[in-house]
Amino acid sequence: MSAETEDLLRRHAPQVLGALVRRYGHFDAAEDAVQEALLAAASQWPESGVPGNPRGWLIKVASRRLVDTLRSDDARRRREEADAALTPRDAFTAPPPGESRAPSEDDTLTLLHLCCHPDLTPAAQIALTLRAVGGLTTAEIARAHLVPEPTMAQRISRAKQRVRGVRFSPPEDWRERLPAVLQVLYLIFNEGYTASSGPRLQRADLAREAIRLTRAVRALLPGEGEVAGLLALMLLTDARRAARTDAAGELVRLDEQDRSLWDRAAIAEGVALVAVALPRGPVGPYQLQAAIAALHDEAPRAEDTDWPQILGLYDLLVRVVPDGDAMAALGRAVAVAMVHGPEAGLAETDKLTDVLGGHHRLAAVRGHLLELAGDRDAARAAYQAAAAATLSGPEKRYLELRSARLG
Repeated sequence: MSAETEDLLRRHAPQVLGALVRRYGHFDAAEDAVQEALLAAASQWPESGVPGNPRGWLIKVASRRLVDTLRSDDARRRREEADAALTPRDAFTAPPPGESRAPSEDDTLTLLHLCCHPDLTPAAQIALTLRAVGGLTTAEIARAHLVPEPTMAQRISRAKQRVRGVRFSPPEDWRERLPAVLQVLYLIFNEGYTASSGPRLQRADLAREAIRLTRAVRALLPGEGEVAGLLALMLLTDARRAARTDAAGELVRLDEQDRSLWDRAAIAEGVALVAVALPRGPVGPYQLQAAIAALHDEAPRAEDTDWPQILGLYDLLVRVVPDGDAMAALGRAVAVAMVHGPEAGLAETDKLTDVLGGHHRLAAVRGHLLELAGDRDAARAAYQAAAAATLSGPEKRYLELRSARLG
């Protein structure tokens, strides 16, 4: 299956799921039906070609699978309940399979709102949305949360049970669910910008979808500073995508990237959003991270980076993030090293071993700082530990190469 077809399926999957849930209910069974439709498309479209209305095709196939499932119970009572469920529950129904939807409607946003239902815990909201809207596997979500895969599978299953029967309708209480929604979008973007596993460093389709959804949320809530901050952070980060790998597809560190390849239009939009978002207090973590990204992107050369200002922003960030985010503290350790020397940065990383011990990013940062400090043997060992811990092929090759160069 081509990358274009894969991207097409990923883009339509949450919209198809939203259409089925809105028409039939049965979130769990609807998701299974959508997955079967996606598998059917993946096997048929390469030979028969992509249909003129791919979303309509997927809705039609998934609807048939879902109806078959609902009608398969032997007990009459269950069959009657399933038949009743096939009747649309309100006037805002999905169109017949194959028909186009009005461009202004987006079931993906409604699905995002449903997955962030207040009856779910924040952890369950994030897990369910990453699964249903972001299209991530359970294993990928588990790695993003640093928990075992069976634990995450149970969390997603319980979340589906909780939203069973909840009315699928356009969002009205966005502000109540906004923190969970933004965190979900941020995690989807991160998985797209740096895939947690597999042979590819980036999954541009996921990053683009996260940016698209964040734009849609900002259209709903144009006055929310953190929404603007998150969109700015995504744009400023994604602007570097073309320079993150070399001609051979290998990872290139930020300070070694060819900055002429950065997307200047995305940087300009991101910087403008930061200017809009920061004055809208209170300042939140996404606004601060966007400001840090802007300082990186505005520096003509790596040596021109305003590290003292970045450190000041990190000092604020670690105070406003909930429960002291370990990755924010790790970023601050790098800023400390760039301002006060690698030994000072290493001392900061020592404080993170309890929460990030065994995580490849901590070992990679320590390798970098040890290399700057001139301790080649310790740096090589840290790079090797990081390479052994990561599940990303490109990151693993990059870390092994850094280690080999020190050898």
